[in-house]
Parts: sequence; structure tokens; C-alpha cells
Amino acid sequence: MNKIFLLVIPCCLLILVNCSTQRPDKFCYTFQEMKDPTIDTLSDWSTIRSKTLMASFVSIDNKYPKSVAPEIDKAIVKHKVTGWKGERLSAQILLWSADNINQIEFEFDDFKSGKEILSSQIAQARFVRYVMTDEFAGGCGYRKPENFAASLAPDMLDSLSCFNLEAKTVRPVWITIDIPSEAKSGSYSGNINLYAKGQKTQCFELEIEVLNKTLPSPSDWQFHLDQWQHPSAVARVHNLKVWSDEHFEAMKPVMQMLANAGQKVITANINKDPWNHQCFDAYEDMIVWNKNIDGTWTYDYTIFDRWVEFMMNIGVRKMINCYSMAPWNNELHYWDVKTQKLITVVAKPGSEEFEEMWGTFLPDFVKHLKQKAWLEITNIAMDERSPEAMEATLSTLEKYAPELGVALADNHKSYKKYPFIKDMCVGVESPVDLEDIEQRRSKGLITTFYVCCSHSFPNQFTFSDSAETTYFGWFTAANNLDGFLRWAYNSWVENPEIDSRFRTWPAGDTYIIYPDARSSIRYERLLEGIQDYEKIQIIKNQLLNSDVDADKTKLSQLNAAISKLGSAERTATWNQDMNAAKELLNKLSE
Repeated sequence: MNKIFLLVIPCCLLILVNCSTQRPDKFCYTFQEMKDPTIDTLSDWSTIRSKTLMASFVSIDNKYPKSVAPEIDKAIVKHKVTGWKGERLSAQILLWSADNINQIEFEFDDFKSGKEILSSQIAQARFVRYVMTDEFAGGCGYRKPENFAASLAPDMLDSLSCFNLEAKTVRPVWITIDIPSEAKSGSYSGNINLYAKGQKTQCFELEIEVLNKTLPSPSDWQFHLDQWQHPSAVARVHNLKVWSDEHFEAMKPVMQMLANAGQKVITANINKDPWNHQCFDAYEDMIVWNKNIDGTWTYDYTIFDRWVEFMMNIGVRKMINCYSMAPWNNELHYWDVKTQKLITVVAKPGSEEFEEMWGTFLPDFVKHLKQKAWLEITNIAMDERSPEAMEATLSTLEKYAPELGVALADNHKSYKKYPFIKDMCVGVESPVDLEDIEQRRSKGLITTFYVCCSHSFPNQFTFSDSAETTYFGWFTAANNLDGFLRWAYNSWVENPEIDSRFRTWPAGDTYIIYPDARSSIRYERLLEGIQDYEKIQIIKNQLLNSDVDADKTKLSQLNAAISKLGSAERTATWNQDMNAAKELLNKLSE
């Protein structure tokens, strides 16, 4: 094990106001993480200076095991990040100690560039929490925990004011910087002050290079992000009645995070749980189908309307994707007024029952959507349906509601047969022909890709490499796609804050953020990749429209760098190639 040398700089050398190490006593509340199942018994903590809190900037691409002494020869106390106005940036500080350290706190100074000042409020430090994860192994399929290697993975970002560090453990701290859109370009520097009970104050210098380019607001981003929402999961973890006022209030910060990432699609269900209750929580009804005593049908859109309006008010307004005319178990249900019972019907696409039930609902739904002025943005959405089910479903849709659009997560190259599909998403392993993408785009049609439990790379499992979610943005650009779909934004497992494993898929497959709107490394890195995509579009457009010969060379360089990031296979240099492309993109932004 290499010796660890730590440079500790008293803050009084840098700024007198922060000289004191005396902090008011606090109770640092936290919950207990699961016991580390993979403690490295050979990890040597004896080289770590006794009773000392060690700290260093580390790469945001690196993950550190909780119980292993990190091999850091010399602590890094200065770090630089570069970004556009309006961009969110990330950095990471690693803490470790051979002894218990109590009441660890972070405080930011203002960031200064000459007379220009960026308030300390643009930055925040969040303690990274470890959750139990497993491994990809065979990907999809039912899982018994004892059959898969388990480990603790750093992922959840907890907004605690202070934290206690256990002896012989490490604790990553995620630094987030939101550059104001109105900031002036230039190089700003400020201190991150690290306090802990019984410890000398440590200072870390953070330089923020603000380039003279402005990122649009998330609602104006071109990237078509579609992460499926799961409202009832929020109700369950907070023990609230589904669709109550309290439920909608609890969903606000959770869904606002999604809007802040540029989400374009509202996920709605139009009958029984479209995915046959594959998640820990069932999808609750948004539209109640009523069969009256006289055999007529009426539909209660109260919840559907409130949900759509709720999401629109948060900032998600481009599309409403309604699941599904072809649910996974082919079951529909309705309330029978005569018997006062909920009736379940098996209605396979193409069957008499299917025709009867959808033939009545669809015209009424179209009428309602017209009244709400939502018809133009509403799609009937389907997920990985067979060619036979697709043909029968689309035939019925064309017959009764041709005005409605269609969205499809497609694993059968259906876009070839149905070029009119408005929102087409294909599996990452099934590339779309470039000419088809361009033709669809010319008609205003969206073409995206998705990953799921069958894809080992790139993905957003809790054991995935941190940079993989950033890779999504570059993969989108490299393949000339419009965006990215992931089926689960917040389909939380039983205890999502401590155990990300699920009975059916690799750990973390079902969610990317945590209850109480706590972020994750995966979410922050996904946002980073989407921002990169937006920057790519702006810079490419600028270079394409330039008459300067040197700009054509720059465009060729950028395209060459992006082209290395279009594979769904893990290469030996994918992360280095992406970081090199990010550096080039910022250089071209100067």
C-alpha cells in the first residue's frame, strides 16, 4: 500500500474570517447503511495518520469502495471546472479516516474574478450515500440475492448539514456548481472549507472557468428525454393516499428534478397497469371506465387531467404518452355500475372484446383531449409489443381515433413498417439507419434509443461506471438520434435508500433518483451528458454556418471525436475518449 501524504492548509492562510475551527455543536442525523458484504480484510488502514480526517479532490469518474483505504499518494487541494453560463457542473471530494470523525461540515466562500463575484449559493456539497447493489450477470430475469455478488455502491446524494464518518471507511462528497445564466465570463476562484470536530480546518480551492456561451433553459433543450414516471411509488414511500392533495404535494420536488433535466414526456396510463404490475408498486388508474346499467360507457378523466396539468405546470409539456392499448397481460378493467364490482377482461389485440372496449373509449378520449387542447401532443404508447399485436392495435386505432399519435418502444424495427410513428424509440443494440432518422426528422417525428435490463453497457445500474449515464448524451449525438428513453425514473424498490436490488433485474434498473427528491451520481451524470448534447448542437451549428476555413477544420475535429462514442459495446478507451471529446468541446466554446 502506498503511503498517503495529505497537505492540510489552515484557512487563516487564505481568508481570515474562517480561521476558527470552533463550530456550534450539531446532531448529525443519518440512517444506517447496510453492512458492507465485501469488506477487504487485507485493506491496510495502519498507514493512515491516526485521528486525522484525510481529504482530497478526486475524479467524478471514480467510485471508491466504502471499506477500502484509498491509494492516494498526495492529496489534491485545487481543482478546476469549466462550463457555460447556465450549466451545472460537478466535482468530487473524498474523505477517509482510520478513526471516527464527527460533525463533518462544508462551507463555501464566494467565487471571485477581479471585481466580479459569484455567490457561494451557486455551490453545494452533498454526502454520497452507499446503497446495496449486485451485478449484471445474466441481465434480465428473476433474482435471488444469494445468487449474485453483492457490494455497496456510492450513489445517493444526501443534503445533510453534517455527517459523522465511521472509522476505517471512506465517504465521497459530491460538489455541485450551478453557473448563473447572467454570470460574466472569466475565471473565478473560491474556497471550500472543510470542518470537523477536533480537526484543523482544511481549505480546497475551486476554480470555475465560465466560458462566454450560454446554455438554454432545460425546457428549451433539443434533447428528447423520456424517463417514465411512477406516481404511486411516491405515495407508498410517504404513506399517502394515492391522488390526494398530499400525494401531489409530495410529488412536486421529485418531478421538478425531472423537468430540470429537460424531460419532454408525461407518462400516463389509460386503463389497468400497462406492465402487469412488474414493479414493486402497481400503476394506479388515471382514467376510470364505467359500464352503466343500460350498457353505455362513461369515463372519468378527473385524475388524468389533474396529473397532466400538474406535470405541465412543472414544465413538462411536449408530449403525453398514454400506456397502453396493448398492455403486457392484455387485461383491461372497468367498474360495473350494476354489480358494483371491478371487472377484469382479457382483451387481446384483434379480439372482439378488444374492438368493443377500445372502439367505445377512443372516440370519447379524442373528444376530451380536444376540449383540453391536448390532442396534438397525445400519443397512444406501446412497449415492446409483438408485430402481430402492433398490427391489430394500430388497425383499431386508425379505425376509431386516427387523430391520435403513436409512441413505441420498439424491439422489432417496426419503424420500417410504420414510418408514421411520432415517437419511435429503439433498443440501443438496434441502430436506426441514418437516412430513416433524417427522413423522420424532416416530418417532425422523434427517433430515440433506450436501454433496459438486457444491456450491460451503457446503462444506469447502481454498479455501472459513473460516466455511463453521461455517455448517453454523446451516444445520442454520435448516432444522430434525438434523445433517450429509460423506463424507470422513480419505480422505487421496497427500501430504495439502502438497497437498490430488485427481484427481477440488475440493481438500480428501476430508479435513478431517491425519495424526498434526493439526487444521485447517476442523475447528475445523466444531466451532464444532456448538457453536452445541447452544447454539441450549438457549436456544430455555429461551425456549420461559418465561412471561416479554420472552423471547418474544427468541425471535422469535433465530428471525429464524437464518432468514437457511438458504440453500444464497452471499449477499452470509451471513458478517456469521452473526456477528450468534452475537453475539445469546451475548447471550441472559448
